Amino acid sequence: MNRVEKARKVRYLIFPLLFAAGSVLNTQAQSLERMRELLQEIQQEVDSLEKEQSRTLRVQEKPQPVESVEYVDDVIAVDTLPSGNEAVMIVLFNDNTWKYLRNRNYVKDSEVYTRCWDTTKLFPYRDVVALSDLPRSVDIQLVDSLKCYHYPYKASIRSKFGMRRRRKHQGVDLPLKTGDPIYATFNGRVRISLPSSKTGGYGNLIVIRHDNGLETFYGHLSERIVHAGEWVEAGQIIGYGGSTGRSTGPHLHFETRYCGQSFDPERLIDFQSGILRRETFLLKRSYLDIHSNASQDFEDEEDEAKEQKRAEEEKKALANAQYHRIKSGDTLGAIAIRYGTTVSRLCQLNGISRNTTLRIGRSLRVK
Repeated sequence: MNRVEKARKVRYLIFPLLFAAGSVLNTQAQSLERMRELLQEIQQEVDSLEKEQSRTLRVQEKPQPVESVEYVDDVIAVDTLPSGNEAVMIVLFNDNTWKYLRNRNYVKDSEVYTRCWDTTKLFPYRDVVALSDLPRSVDIQLVDSLKCYHYPYKASIRSKFGMRRRRKHQGVDLPLKTGDPIYATFNGRVRISLPSSKTGGYGNLIVIRHDNGLETFYGHLSERIVHAGEWVEAGQIIGYGGSTGRSTGPHLHFETRYCGQSFDPERLIDFQSGILRRETFLLKRSYLDIHSNASQDFEDEEDEAKEQKRAEEEKKALANAQYHRIKSGDTLGAIAIRYGTTVSRLCQLNGISRNTTLRIGRSLRVK
């Protein structure tokens, strides 16, 4: 029950009491006047609370971007104080600072951390929760007044979420240098911390389940520094970037999942700036279907690398291209001999055939 409803209830309960008192003290005008004042005060309080609640709701309608918070692992907590909310505590640190933190004793037995909890199976929801079982939409609180968020890694996306050459790419790929730190995105508990030999292409992998029910995947790491069952805070370093598993170069493969089903992480995070796009996220079931069944397909990593290499070579060749301006008497054979190439290559570079008429003044690519 919120403050407005409580105030209304007090007002409704106090009316009969006041009228009963009035019948006994009907001769005491001063008491009646005090009752009227009390009623006015209660009404003013209710009006004030209603205005405050209406103003708050209007503000929350617009998505509020959230900057990353920094986690400092060398600061030691020296004491805790109650906050009035069992799920939150006030923590005092040895550097004379304080902050609100979630009370892990309060959330550790939550269904979030018991349902389909498995420290070896990557997709424990697969045989338990079908895509059709999920609600059409669910409201997910990404951060609250504790502001628990940090980008996993900040970079321009190399490969986006979606189908990639007819294969499922269930996350985003962020290029990095081997050894770059990788951060926990939200507060939570490590469910998976496994080496390459046990992850089917993810390489060294960490999976964190968060208080808001989401899971985040961090793949291809060079090193893991947290273990299954360990609690982590947003912004805490959990490992270092690399190119382990089915990977053709150093990058972070990052996924966001709900009940095992993946959705586009860019709906939550602007990876180039590192900013969380909103505090609350309406996750629709339609966001989850990338041909379902939860698993990630890494078979196309080599194909993608070959395609990128080919594109780079073509770009480089185009930058170094050489042209010949056709003059009277030129033939493909003579031009080929002059530039040390073949007629077939000239035809391929220019999209022509051996019988094409060479027009004087036109440019012909020769290299």
